[in-house]
Amino acid sequence: MAIDPGLRRLALRTLLAAFAGPTAPDWATRLLADGLAGHTLFGTNIAEPAQVGLLTATLRAVRRDVLIAIDEEGGDVTRLAHRTGSPYPGNAALGAIDDPDLTRTVYAAIGADLVTAGINLDLAPTVDVNTATDNPVIGTRSFGAEPLRVSRHAAAAIEGLQSTGIAACAKHFPGHGATLTDSHLELPTVAATPALLRERDLPPFAAAIAAGTQAIMSAHIRVPALTGAGPATFSRAALTDLLRGEYDFRGTVITDALEMKGATLAAGGIGEAAVLALAAGADLLCIGARVSLDLVELVAAEIVAGVGDGRLTRSRLEEAAERTAALAAWTQRPVTPVRHDAALGYAAARRAVRVEGSLAEVTGPLVIQLESGHSIAEGRVPWGLKPHLNGTEQVSVVAADASAEALAERAGSRPIVVVGRHTHRAEANRALIEALAARHTVAVVEMGWPASWRPAGARAFVTTYGASHANGRAAAEALGLCS
Repeated sequence: MAIDPGLRRLALRTLLAAFAGPTAPDWATRLLADGLAGHTLFGTNIAEPAQVGLLTATLRAVRRDVLIAIDEEGGDVTRLAHRTGSPYPGNAALGAIDDPDLTRTVYAAIGADLVTAGINLDLAPTVDVNTATDNPVIGTRSFGAEPLRVSRHAAAAIEGLQSTGIAACAKHFPGHGATLTDSHLELPTVAATPALLRERDLPPFAAAIAAGTQAIMSAHIRVPALTGAGPATFSRAALTDLLRGEYDFRGTVITDALEMKGATLAAGGIGEAAVLALAAGADLLCIGARVSLDLVELVAAEIVAGVGDGRLTRSRLEEAAERTAALAAWTQRPVTPVRHDAALGYAAARRAVRVEGSLAEVTGPLVIQLESGHSIAEGRVPWGLKPHLNGTEQVSVVAADASAEALAERAGSRPIVVVGRHTHRAEANRALIEALAARHTVAVVEMGWPASWRPAGARAFVTTYGASHANGRAAAEALGLCS
């Protein structure tokens, strides 16, 4: 059965697709001509500045109002600098410094970078209140664990980013900070009452709305007291009654990637997820990173079928398309970003470093980096001190496979600096560090979300609040190891 071309175009106007590689394939530009809202760029699309500029110019040549989106949060989540690490500290570091003017300036610098690259929609900032120390997907992406602190930095980040003409997208509504599982992999549950949500998780979104954020991203999390058995992305109570009705948000509701398990497991597939999200009140649907022509057509066809069988009204689809068009129109306003010093992010990262104990005896050390995994949101981005060391020896180890005795023997008379991310989470990490500290002069550099654990016997504990290139340099400087 042939698809109504008018409905297909409406459906495409609500979709953010993606493609792999440094150039846009024919199907990706052809869909833009057919009405597709835009594309999200990922690390696979980014090689070097001139290439990115050419790529985005190619997309804009098809349609001037195309949305070109990216997850550029600074800190641990970067696409523009995925090969080296971000030159900016992330939200946890900015929250630790607690200078909203600095946050505003850093996000304005990020916005200026995006303008240069030809991007107009940043899927940032993360405004979740990270109340779960072991949160596997938010962590250092959050400004902190206190609602008021996160709120003031959420507002500053949005003001800075949007001052450059880049649309901001506050995420992940109604708050992903209390989760202990990753919505990329499953559907997390937050057992919070509506009163607790209003007190703990929702204030940063209210601040984001007051600051004029152009978009808010929904979370694939289940809050039974609000969303029932499904995720917020599929919940009319969350997106329409709460976000639109109670908080009076007039901008564009963007979904987190529909390819994530938190959405597909609840819906039965990406196409079904798209229909449920639109019916709940979402306007612009991120399909995800692994996108093809066939997948986009499948999603568009399912949306059209949803209108036909009553799961979705045409008026709701038209409303979503109109809001997405309004977002695209907002990005077309002429704005000239202020130039910023290239050293801005590095200076900011220095202000975030916290040193407990004394580094006086930690000179000329052996640096041991504990290998760690990464979240899907972060991807494989380099981290640590190695790019900044002035000839100091570094070894990388898996804590569970390492021998404290052998490492101490390798260090000899040198002190040891152990560098890790979320070090407290693994018993093997803790055991190795404490075994080293029992026989050696040891300092620890924590580059993940800080916890209360401190290793017995360690002379110093250094916290960077992130693992970006800027954070790594700041830590190396604090240790006197910087080249």
